[in-house]
Amino acid sequence: MDIRSLILTIIVLAILATSSVIAFYIKRQKDTIDMRTLEPFFSRLRGWWSLFTILTVSLLLEPLCGNTITLILFAALSFWGMREFLTLTPTRPADHITMFLVLFICTIVQYVLVAWNLYELFSIFIPTYAFLLVPACITLSGDSTHFLERAAKIDMGMLICIYSLSFAPALLSLQMPDNSSISSLGLLIFFVVIAQISDVLQYVMSLFPIRHYISREINTSKTWEGVLGSTLVVMLIGAALSWATPFSYLYAALLSMAISFMGAAGSMTLSAVKRDRGVKDYGTLVEGHSGILDRIDSLCFAAPIFYHLSQIILK
Repeated sequence: MDIRSLILTIIVLAILATSSVIAFYIKRQKDTIDMRTLEPFFSRLRGWWSLFTILTVSLLLEPLCGNTITLILFAALSFWGMREFLTLTPTRPADHITMFLVLFICTIVQYVLVAWNLYELFSIFIPTYAFLLVPACITLSGDSTHFLERAAKIDMGMLICIYSLSFAPALLSLQMPDNSSISSLGLLIFFVVIAQISDVLQYVMSLFPIRHYISREINTSKTWEGVLGSTLVVMLIGAALSWATPFSYLYAALLSMAISFMGAAGSMTLSAVKRDRGVKDYGTLVEGHSGILDRIDSLCFAAPIFYHLSQIILK
């Protein structure tokens, strides 16, 4: 078992436990505190518990199950994320067969290729073959109403929810240096930790009195102060956590910077989709919990660039 990754995971769980105690205390002061301002944090906290609990189980069972649990976790996130995306973007009855193929066939095939470490295939399967499959299936339905719009919606959902997110578990296939005691699962945990820290820091720093919105019409919680300030802090955190990665201080900081910027881009992009459809949050799985896409938007956009930059550095 990767001891350093286990230590990092324990630290994260301890922080989550402390945050949960603080959140419980704050909720008891609801008569004096505006809960609406803090609800995004509470929602994030619930999502982090779910994500890191499963990653912890994956780490503990890695000697017995390998990376199977982690792959299933991200495949499930892709499935539910794609389902939410399709629910949000109206389609027509003629698209049901196409959506079935995307949800059940394309998702499974993509993650099987990732599990088999077939980079030459999983890196092109969706943006080449699946992208051609979607308009072809819609054509066979015989319904040409808003054809381009329908095909573009489904293709965009696949690109973000399935293809991009699949690069997170693809980190498990990266070859670690021979002299490194870090496992590939530890690299994935580092990526998720930095992405989630960046996400909450961007939200907190965007509450500062001086605000220059990136695009107020799209996202009122994203400011230049929040993105730039959180990126600087995350770079320091990434460098401090370099002991849990096969990277030097400099590389860990630069990779953290890339994660922060791409995470902000993902949040802004999916916020634009929500504004276009006139909704606040993506679909919910349980009452009181915002959608899966609201929790993994930063992961979706940051995963491909983190994977490829890590691949280059590790060569």
